[in-house]
Amino acid sequence: MVGVPSRHKSLFLLGAMILVQVMMLAYQIRRDSQGRLLRVWTVGAISPFERAGSYGIGGVKDTWVHYFALQNTSRDNEQLRHENDVLKLQVMQLQSRVSEAERLERLLNFREAQQQVPMLGARVIGASADSATRTIYIDRGEHDGVRRNMGVITPDGIVGKVIESFANTSQVLLITDKEGGAGAMLADSRIQSPVGGTGEPLLEMKYVANDDEVKVGELAVTSGMDRIFPRDLPVGKVSEVRPGNPFKWIRLQPAANLERLEEVIVLTTLQPLDLKKDTVAPDANRTAIDDPAAQIKAASPAPPASRPGTQKPGSEKPAADKPKAPTANR
Repeated sequence: MVGVPSRHKSLFLLGAMILVQVMMLAYQIRRDSQGRLLRVWTVGAISPFERAGSYGIGGVKDTWVHYFALQNTSRDNEQLRHENDVLKLQVMQLQSRVSEAERLERLLNFREAQQQVPMLGARVIGASADSATRTIYIDRGEHDGVRRNMGVITPDGIVGKVIESFANTSQVLLITDKEGGAGAMLADSRIQSPVGGTGEPLLEMKYVANDDEVKVGELAVTSGMDRIFPRDLPVGKVSEVRPGNPFKWIRLQPAANLERLEEVIVLTTLQPLDLKKDTVAPDANRTAIDDPAAQIKAASPAPPASRPGTQKPGSEKPAADKPKAPTANR
């Protein structure tokens, strides 16, 4: 043991006695809220070390929890991500099936409403890869009774016509193709004019005089003059009208969504379809429909033409209604 020099023993002894006295005083002194003064000093001296130790232990614990212990959490997250991707795929499939069910329901309702009209349901199985032509392929062909120039429609409007029929498939030319088109007329004014494709999503109505009034939003329907589509099927709505030379410049938005065709209907007849249209013809064009007497007169057969010189008195028609035969000058 290292000895303490004799000259310093008195100093150490004095210091020890003073420290003992201070400690005894601190033990005897009390504070109302914090207890003995000795306890206050002891807590104040130890608290920094406890705080530092707590921070150190907390840091080590957090490192363990957030790093080493997260190795299993990372695997759990990967599994949850995989399950989430599977659920998203299932949701998309269910949404697609719901959309398909709605489309098939519309086709079924349309077919039930037109039971007297021969038609075939078909599914679109392909489209032309050439941007210059607008054609689709359907899963119906000659074995199903599909022939060339048969009309193809949807419940919303016309689609196009069959241009090639194979054994089990057929090629359909859309009305928006440059070679496509249909006989059409405006539903309100009953102005007849062919509608043709432009190679773009819009249609073109041709040969409408500048004097004829055409309104934006007016519905165009088939006229039946092309011998492909029955009358009064929706073709499209007028989207733009401008005066031109020598005819108006008219563009139509197709009634059918030709960019998202999945199921279509092939018409095997020209028999008219009884469609519920939002727009109706003017009263002058509905006289024969609204007037029962006109219906009876239209349904009654025409009287046989009598030979010249054998007509009875009173049976002659007015001169304005009877065409006159040309007379040759002798």
